[in-house]
Amino acid sequence: MSTQNFPLPDVGEGLTEAEIVVWKVAPGDRVAINDVICEIETAKSLVELPSPHAGVVGELLVEEGATVEVGTPIITFVTDPAAGSGTGSVAPGTVATAEAPAPEEGGGSVLVGYGSGSGATSRRKRPAERPVRSSVGVIAKPPIRKLARDLGVDLTSVTPTGADGEVTRDDVMKHASQASVFRNIETPEWGSVREETVPAPQAPSGLARGLAPVRPSAAGDDRTESIPVKGVRKATSSAMVQSAYSAPHVTVWKEIDATRTMELVKRLKASPDYADIKVSPLLIMARAVIWAVRRTPMVNAAWIDTEAGAEIAVRHYVNLGIAAATPRGLLVPNIKDAQDLSMKDLARALNRLTLTAREGKTPPADQQNGTITITNIGVFGMDAGTPIINPGEAGIVAMGTISQKPWVVDGEVRPRWVTTVAGSFDHRVIDGDGMSRFIADVASILEEPALLVD
Repeated sequence: MSTQNFPLPDVGEGLTEAEIVVWKVAPGDRVAINDVICEIETAKSLVELPSPHAGVVGELLVEEGATVEVGTPIITFVTDPAAGSGTGSVAPGTVATAEAPAPEEGGGSVLVGYGSGSGATSRRKRPAERPVRSSVGVIAKPPIRKLARDLGVDLTSVTPTGADGEVTRDDVMKHASQASVFRNIETPEWGSVREETVPAPQAPSGLARGLAPVRPSAAGDDRTESIPVKGVRKATSSAMVQSAYSAPHVTVWKEIDATRTMELVKRLKASPDYADIKVSPLLIMARAVIWAVRRTPMVNAAWIDTEAGAEIAVRHYVNLGIAAATPRGLLVPNIKDAQDLSMKDLARALNRLTLTAREGKTPPADQQNGTITITNIGVFGMDAGTPIINPGEAGIVAMGTISQKPWVVDGEVRPRWVTTVAGSFDHRVIDGDGMSRFIADVASILEEPALLVD
């Protein structure tokens, strides 16, 4: 029997710190190897942290909400070589004696720096993972309740479709989508706080380096509040500053008649082949960008600084990034090798990417090695914008809202579905004529999607 300290590991992405979001265990709990002990939030994703030991939880060394550096002890275990699995709680100091779980083929990933390399995924079934009924009679699992809170959905107003009246993830997402249509009907009142400031990150000190969610900015002054910058917001702000001040940004844009794109989207929605897939104009935009990259590959390149001098890396593949506004902040996951996907497979990939991002479950690997990004500002009702390039890329495309406007067709003014496509580019990598050709190609696909048929 021995006591083991478990330090916060590097989750494999070179990150230096993480926030302890919620503990899944308490002192005295018996755990097996790879049981989830807590959720941590890094600058890139929300990660479940598995136990590297089998035994009994001794002490939780870090409070929930605290941000700690990699290598900081966060929990202690009372371990025994014979301990391996089991459930329930025991008195502190008692040691589990069951066999360690055997590796399972196709198991979950192992965090860098500790744990078994076998990919074992055994974990105990906790009561909290079963559906629970609240005081108002809504049946929903805890992850679904968290999703509803993040999206601002009142579960009592959601129509359940699951077994025994359980609210499912699709129920919450559908309700949130419907509610967003009416978000601007009522004009909100002015809040009681006149001003809010977001301070720069402060250097952490001590074992528990968490900051209070909201605090007064000055003693006795309740008119101003400060929100600490950490996690995704901290990473996003750093990346945007780096990009804006290292790459010379230039933006071009073009107004487009997207009527035939809207007609194609309507046909795909009605097609039995797409019965289980959500289809939107973003799908056609994604295909248009991939198609246009082949004709102007420099927009898919990157500026690389080396000791010998600068060079431009031209990628002959497309890891297509989709900027996603999530409850955790702005994420830019990307679809690897999107150029190899069919229309249907690309639609499925967009669905998975969007749902995973909204749930805050995007893994760090999905946010790395992007080559070009699309940001759909049209979902916020914006016509156009000048987006900042994602670091490591040379171009980003913004798609504005699609709305009916008067448009001249064959000498006659007709109502058409019109949108604006804007593209920002790194002028070190690509010149204005190249980016203009690229945006013109994207526009030609949105105007006539039949060009996608080779």
